[in-house]
Amino acid sequence: MIVRLGYVAMSMLVANASPSKTMTATNFAKVEDREAAIRKLERLAAENIHNTLRLLKHNRAYEIEMYRMSSRLIPLIGHELLGQWNPIPDLREAFAELGGYAREHRMRLSFHPDHYTVLSTPREDVLASSYADLDRHVQMLEAMGLDESAKCNIHIGGAYGNKAVAGKRFVTHFRAMPDRIQRRITLENDDKTFNALETLEVCEDVGVPMVLDLHHHDVNPCGESAEALWPRIADTWSGQQMQAGPDASPSDAAPPLPPKIHVSSPKSDKDVRSHADYVDAPRLMTFLRAIAPLTPRLDMMLEAKRKDDALLQLMEAIRGESGVTVLTQASFEI
Repeated sequence: MIVRLGYVAMSMLVANASPSKTMTATNFAKVEDREAAIRKLERLAAENIHNTLRLLKHNRAYEIEMYRMSSRLIPLIGHELLGQWNPIPDLREAFAELGGYAREHRMRLSFHPDHYTVLSTPREDVLASSYADLDRHVQMLEAMGLDESAKCNIHIGGAYGNKAVAGKRFVTHFRAMPDRIQRRITLENDDKTFNALETLEVCEDVGVPMVLDLHHHDVNPCGESAEALWPRIADTWSGQQMQAGPDASPSDAAPPLPPKIHVSSPKSDKDVRSHADYVDAPRLMTFLRAIAPLTPRLDMMLEAKRKDDALLQLMEAIRGESGVTVLTQASFEI
């Protein structure tokens, strides 16, 4: 099994490259010249996209081929103070450059919309804002020229007093979305409500891939091990394909898109749900050795607080593991 590592949004190694620079709603409201305030937001968005491109170039230097972009590339988009403001078309050149670089170097990019994007909600206003947020994320991926291998990962959402009903409501709301958005979605088990088995059952129902979060599974178990669930989880990725490279001919078949998992470690024994700075290699390796015979390729998104620094430290720890061959600075075979 070949395993690639990725990290989330921020770099600990690249200075002054935040992809999430913003303006608070309070400060926006204080600006008397509304058009000037909007232009400031647009400049910040362009800077965030540029910094994301800087991070992709950094990733290439470290052979990191998987990266989750910040969902805050465009500050305050969707906020009630901005109404229907949508600068994505005006940022198309910056987005196209970003996506072109990712395609050229065969990088797997994704988004993870914030926790307020909830499809299990019984509230019409929350549902409407969730639909709008997912549409904006997909618009950004489309502006980058990325195909449907670039996904938006979400949780099922809250139980609202009845988990079974909430799960059915999620399915109804999911199916009401346009196909172009449905095909971009992956679902992840969470640490308090919908466990791995419940999430898997919804994925199988609506036909979307499941991102297994090992940490969440440990703190919100379902009665079955992650290893036991893995064949069904991996099967939800069947038929998904990677984006073809820029030099691919029309007759070239795109390779299968590897299943993706999330990996992190508890911050402490007293705070098991929060993420630690680094990843505990032994717990991870137990799982990887169990699924390796069934899984040709696997992509792992590290959710450690130390981001790319944690990725490089994990690679160092893995070098000492038996039966592991290091392939690049950010991948190995087991």
